Amino acid sequence: MLTGKLTYLCLFFVVILQSCSDENTPVYIPQPTPQALEIPQVFAENILAPIIPANNPQTVEGVSLGKKLFFDPILSANNTQACASCHKPENAFTDIAQFSQGIDGISGIRNSMPLFNLAWNYDQNFFWDGRVFSLEHQALEPVTNPIEMHNTWETVISRLQEHAEYPSLFNAAFPQQPITKELVTRAIAQFERTLISANSKFDKYLLGQAELTPQEQNGLNVFMDEERGDCFHCHGNPNNPLWTDNIFHNNGLDATFSDNGLGDVTGDPADNGKFRSPSLRNLAYSAPYMHDGRFATLDEVINHYSEGLQNSPTIDPLMKKVNQGGVQLSPQDKADLKAFLLALSDPSFINNPAFSIP
Repeated sequence: MLTGKLTYLCLFFVVILQSCSDENTPVYIPQPTPQALEIPQVFAENILAPIIPANNPQTVEGVSLGKKLFFDPILSANNTQACASCHKPENAFTDIAQFSQGIDGISGIRNSMPLFNLAWNYDQNFFWDGRVFSLEHQALEPVTNPIEMHNTWETVISRLQEHAEYPSLFNAAFPQQPITKELVTRAIAQFERTLISANSKFDKYLLGQAELTPQEQNGLNVFMDEERGDCFHCHGNPNNPLWTDNIFHNNGLDATFSDNGLGDVTGDPADNGKFRSPSLRNLAYSAPYMHDGRFATLDEVINHYSEGLQNSPTIDPLMKKVNQGGVQLSPQDKADLKAFLLALSDPSFINNPAFSIP
């Protein structure tokens, strides 16, 4: 009898000790795998490192989740439209339509912006009018916009929570955090920061891996010449591989404005008619051009700056020849400038399987 009681007491204390031991043992929570951006050589040699928010570091799991969300119509109210519907990989992540249609068949008044090299957007103002200050915040708006996905974030979060795959994918990317709209947009932003384009013919020329044709070389000269193209003030030069200054300009499209652009954001009439300078990369794939997609071809764009400038109270001082209608390029200079601009296009970017539908 005594032996039985002793055995019982020993077992009791073993269970208690084991329980205490389990309570004090830290639970291992797998952490996301860091994934550094692959910085192209032409970027590393000429511009600062990309800016990555401290609260949204790049990870393998975050990028994978962001890519899945980018291509998934689950974000739209009727499950028909994804981010990629208006930002197509084959078009340098823009849309060939002048104005993309939302799920209700309603069109906006602006052309969708192409998406690449966003990690180097130093001033952190996004959209044509700069109304959003970070890539993470940019992704919030299309979901609820009534002429885009026309959804609510409450509906989106509910769908993701009830989905067969997303809860585990979110937990892998953002361990032990509930699914929120902030985590959705952080993941999408991580994927978008991987959309790096730096393998055009001109990039290869800068690296000594290709030669420009005489036409392309003269086109570069036109681009850099203040008396001919005078393009470099807003769109950079060979030492600025972004090919944009990421600043807002009134580039002489209209004498009066139906869309005030930056002016509607700041409330300052001096900003009316100003829009972000887009990058000149990948123009071979990203037509139509300008904030409202008014130009269907690159020839029309060149003609605008050559002889189509419109004066207005907020015209940018860089449009120095507005009173003559433009820089008045010769037909040969126009053709050569076009050849140079097309040399900034990167076929490997639009064909990269890492950027295509999963």
